[in-house]
Amino acid sequence: MRPPPIQSQRRWRAPWRATPPRACSTWAAARASLAALVLEGVPGARLSCVDLSPRMAEAARARLGERADVLLCDAERLPFRDGSFDAAWCNDSFHHYPDPERAAFQAWRVLAPGGTFIIGDAWQPAPARAIMNAWMPHSREGDVRIYSEAEMCRILGTWFSDVSWRRVGQTACVAVARKGESESARRLV
Repeated sequence: MRPPPIQSQRRWRAPWRATPPRACSTWAAARASLAALVLEGVPGARLSCVDLSPRMAEAARARLGERADVLLCDAERLPFRDGSFDAAWCNDSFHHYPDPERAAFQAWRVLAPGGTFIIGDAWQPAPARAIMNAWMPHSREGDVRIYSEAEMCRILGTWFSDVSWRRVGQTACVAVARKGESESARRLV
């Protein structure tokens, strides 16, 4: 079975509703191909990229040049002020975070009211996910856990008022979480 075609740029912008973001943050900066698409598709956007790996941050700098700020930092401890971004995304890295609840809180914290957090990550059906999750502690790739729909929605729902999830193809998922217009800080778990 073939994976679904890549959505057009017009549908791709849909998570931001009618107004494209002015300030964006991307995690796992080495996936700079998505960052490059955002820079092309959202003219005038300010883009900050973060990665924990010096090698991957350097690869993102080489690809994006002066078009984006690339920082070496931990997604669980972002160095940005509260409400700094209209949108943030985490591409194929959420399964690497030892403390996903803290990472979700950091996304919520740095987003402005009404901001959107998008996660594209690995997904497996329950039997395969159980096997993968049992194997991951022995992996040298830094993988921690592949999340089910319920787990992902619970993690994001702790902070975000509107969370959706959908499977993409056979082994991936996309979660979209929106920060409410008037959300105040919730208790840190």
